[in-house]
Amino acid sequence: MSGAKNIFENGLDQVAANHQSLSPLGFLERAAAVYPQRTAVIHGDLRRTYTDLYARCRRLAGALIARGIGLGDTVAIMAPNVPAMLEVHYGVPMVGAVLNALNYRLDAEAIAFILDHGEAKVLITDREFSATIKAALKMVKQRPLVIDIDDPVFTGAGDLLGEMDYEAFLDEGAPDTPWSPPENEWQAISLNYTSGTTGDPKGVVYHHRGAHLSALSNTITARLGSHPIYLWTLPMFHCNGWCFPWTLSVVAGTHVCLRRVEAQEIYQAIDTHKVTHMCGAPIVMGLLINAAEADKTPLDHPVEMITAAAPPPPAVIAAMEQEGFNVTHVYGLTETYGPAVINAWHEEWNNLEIDERARLKARQGVRYPVLEGLAVLDPETMKPVPADGKTLGEVMMRGNLVMKGYLKNPATTDKSFAEDWFHSGDLGVLHADGYVELKDRSKDIIISGGENISSIEIENILYKHPAVSEAAVVARSDEKWGETPCAFVTLHPDRQDIEVQDIIDFCRDNMAGFKVPKTVVFADLPKTSTGKVQKYVLRERAEAL
Repeated sequence: MSGAKNIFENGLDQVAANHQSLSPLGFLERAAAVYPQRTAVIHGDLRRTYTDLYARCRRLAGALIARGIGLGDTVAIMAPNVPAMLEVHYGVPMVGAVLNALNYRLDAEAIAFILDHGEAKVLITDREFSATIKAALKMVKQRPLVIDIDDPVFTGAGDLLGEMDYEAFLDEGAPDTPWSPPENEWQAISLNYTSGTTGDPKGVVYHHRGAHLSALSNTITARLGSHPIYLWTLPMFHCNGWCFPWTLSVVAGTHVCLRRVEAQEIYQAIDTHKVTHMCGAPIVMGLLINAAEADKTPLDHPVEMITAAAPPPPAVIAAMEQEGFNVTHVYGLTETYGPAVINAWHEEWNNLEIDERARLKARQGVRYPVLEGLAVLDPETMKPVPADGKTLGEVMMRGNLVMKGYLKNPATTDKSFAEDWFHSGDLGVLHADGYVELKDRSKDIIISGGENISSIEIENILYKHPAVSEAAVVARSDEKWGETPCAFVTLHPDRQDIEVQDIIDFCRDNMAGFKVPKTVVFADLPKTSTGKVQKYVLRERAEAL
């Protein structure tokens, strides 16, 4: 009835006793209280309990407070999957600061841009990456406080660049440093950079609410159960490790840290620690399948493997099953806290032939339990495409697993959120059973080994070569990496003496190694009547090479 009072709202107010902002930080506090002596972290010979982990995170929070770090400040870290990377996921947001985990595969120029754009006040950096960081620090406009990680497991070369090492820095904080969850769950918790269609990466901002829900959702979608043993083959810098640094605290699991993703070390870790779960790009699966027999240790128990990026070929999934891994395919973007779509499996599919099972597993799937909306829409009309498995549309999402937006980039944020949907830029189809399958990427992003590479960024570098008249870069399928950049180059008429290797060497001198084109073809570029390069033609040519 119009104007009638809602009896369920009258006097039933939201107060501290019945409402708290969602944040993943409390998961660690609970794990330490309920399972204080359970092993939380394994790293080489190191073992730490949940009591130890919680105390170290609070010491880090105290040390940051002592240096004046607080609400809205950015703390960056450049490190592999070592214990410090776990600790910053709690200690940094405990003081209201924002964690920026850096991609250690980027070159110094990109790192310098990110440090400046994110306004990092503290940089915690592993000795292994000192050459890149040293160069980046010469380029930044404002040098942050630098703290070194001198990991005893690392035996390679590298310099200490900072004011002190990480352990000494923790000594500045107390293990009982008080902290509290944010009053507003919309508060930023982390900053992650992703390559777009331009050279400069975009800063994706996560909030506490999304991180909390993603962490909880992982326990369901990854079938973690109680006290899983999780091997860190997925880089923690990538979408905050798909939120698994927070997830493992929910179920009091064990983090098995791994500095280098190598087949022998993975098999040994699985056997030694009885690993139950791991995540990674299809390249990790290829690494395991193609490993020399001497590097393999036969599995005496099943291992759950969650994979994303380009869909793995059916043959790869079948080979993984034969090795003892149960593969679950997920899909998402940096803008959705990593995976937000899962290939939810049906028991009756187990009776199908292995090739058919693999084909079904290669689809992206349905929305996560905590993602409110997933659709394949015509981007012009915003109407759903028919569920015929053929009609292309753009994959779009909405809900709590979508970022706050792009840092300092309101125009791109607004464009991405047009019509109250997040526009992924990925093209796909919808099958009759409601499962989404990707077909192409409208943004021309190349996914190589799980890393996003902007084709335009490579093209911009190619155009700087004095012999290059025109250039276009597309993805080319690769058995090991999933995709690699393939460059089509038109040379100036008077520079026909240039060799393919000259172009590759030039790229290697001007960009991160994983972005360098693996294939270079000298040719005239196909164009439309208006002069636009027909990249779909180049993709066909690349696949035919």
